[in-house]
Amino acid sequence: MNDPGTQLIIREPFYQASGDEISVFTAACANRLPLLLKGPTGCGKSRFVAHMAWRLKRPLITISCHEDMTAADLVGRFLVVGGDTVWQDGPLTQAVRHGGICYLDEIVEARKDTMVVIHPLADDRRILPIEKLGGELKAHPDFCLVISYNPGYQSVLKELKPSTRQRFVALTFDYPDAHTECTIITRETGIDMDTASRLVEFGHLTRNLKGGGLDEGASTRLLVHAAQLMHAGVPASTACTHTVAQALSDDPEVITAIHALSESLFPGPARM
Repeated sequence: MNDPGTQLIIREPFYQASGDEISVFTAACANRLPLLLKGPTGCGKSRFVAHMAWRLKRPLITISCHEDMTAADLVGRFLVVGGDTVWQDGPLTQAVRHGGICYLDEIVEARKDTMVVIHPLADDRRILPIEKLGGELKAHPDFCLVISYNPGYQSVLKELKPSTRQRFVALTFDYPDAHTECTIITRETGIDMDTASRLVEFGHLTRNLKGGGLDEGASTRLLVHAAQLMHAGVPASTACTHTVAQALSDDPEVITAIHALSESLFPGPARM
């Protein structure tokens, strides 16, 4: 596949397993079963998929779903090129045709007509209807469909229907335990373990604010961002303010409260 959205991962993306997710994903792909990943934002779902694409040596197409995305954006459309009308495969069709992992990130953000497209791919038929071509495309043996969403963040109107959920092998993700999260931060950024431990403690404190002014606390991804700034010489409290507090909320009182948490672990000035 030569689509710009397709990635053949050469170097191993670091991923610290927290359970049996690697073996389950491997077995599901071997048996041509689709997978559903659910968990909070920034907990490692996308990194896990990239790691598995590397481990299984399959091309990866990642599609970030949004409310304006249509079935045609996934399947393809006719284009006028040099006066001729030609068909152009969408990213999903490319993966179905040539094989590879197609990862639909935050699937519930997409329009409902996309579900009509993926349903026959997510059962034993493994076919992709292409209405504009008047036919169906049988999935390549190496095609694997992976979708993800955040069940704690979506509105009722954006929940997956049982008819969709029950087609998938489901893996539940959460933020890593403290030791694993420290390992991830030090591995990704190069900061020392003591600083990483304090960042993890800070992250846990913000997660305790969920429902009390925050929709979500600091993700592992945000903690890695803070550590990267700190490793680059930005004062710790300042890094926490701009990568965590400002990213999580626009409410001045909530930002001040998060800043106070970071100050308790990393004393020092920070611009608000």
